[in-house]
Amino acid sequence: MKLLRNLLKQPAFMFGAGLFLLTMLLAIIGNFFVDPTTLNDTVGGSYNPPSGAALLGTDHLGRNILPMLISGLGSSLYVGFLAGIIATTIGTLLGLIAGFVGGWIDDFINMITNLFLVIPIFVVLLLISSVMEDGRSLNLIAVIIGLTAWTWTTRAVRAQSSSLKSRDHISLARINGDSTLRILLVHILPYLASYVFMVFIIQLATGILMEASISMIGLGPQGGISLGIILNEANSNNALLDGAWWAFMPAAFLTTIIVFALYTLNTSMEGVFNPRLRK
Repeated sequence: MKLLRNLLKQPAFMFGAGLFLLTMLLAIIGNFFVDPTTLNDTVGGSYNPPSGAALLGTDHLGRNILPMLISGLGSSLYVGFLAGIIATTIGTLLGLIAGFVGGWIDDFINMITNLFLVIPIFVVLLLISSVMEDGRSLNLIAVIIGLTAWTWTTRAVRAQSSSLKSRDHISLARINGDSTLRILLVHILPYLASYVFMVFIIQLATGILMEASISMIGLGPQGGISLGIILNEANSNNALLDGAWWAFMPAAFLTTIIVFALYTLNTSMEGVFNPRLRK
């Protein structure tokens, strides 16, 4: 509770949390007013500027950008959350086991982690997305990102878990006959809860950026809309050359705002949770 009170006293934390909550509210509330079946409806000409008929103008096909932006925001956040949950869960479990159990299990997990670290994640995403020409859904893209982004989380949690296993309360739990699983979940994981949450925030931001990156080059989800897809369509259809800033600036701005808010949250939490930084 004391740490929570300290967090709430941090202007950076409140600013980052408020900014991120605003984007989430825009996605949640906005989707109540957006009919997905009308996203492809033509409401004007190619790259019409913002007007009363289309508050954020139209794209190259004459579609209203505002409902596409709201729907795309929700999709990007969904991919980020799902990818973040998958990557954080895998990384935390492997890190806990490697750090606490040690021995050959630690060596094996460390070998797999190092192997994944050597391979550039973005290149892997590109290869997998290019192979899967058909059926690239939001869920599939999120799963692929989550399954390739867990490595640094494993290494970080492993170091924390390894340092905790020599604590007195862990030795007492062993003497009492607690199982390894119980020790990990009851006696170690709660001590890492704040750290794991900070890791999840970074993984969330990573998932959003990864989806936007692969979508911008045309390898994102098919049959849907996201912030990255909006940017890709604007880039592919010369919105920048035509001076149609409304076709790409809102999507780029929202992506930047989300990632900035998440990194602000992470930095402010680290300043509270890390005693050395507090000093």
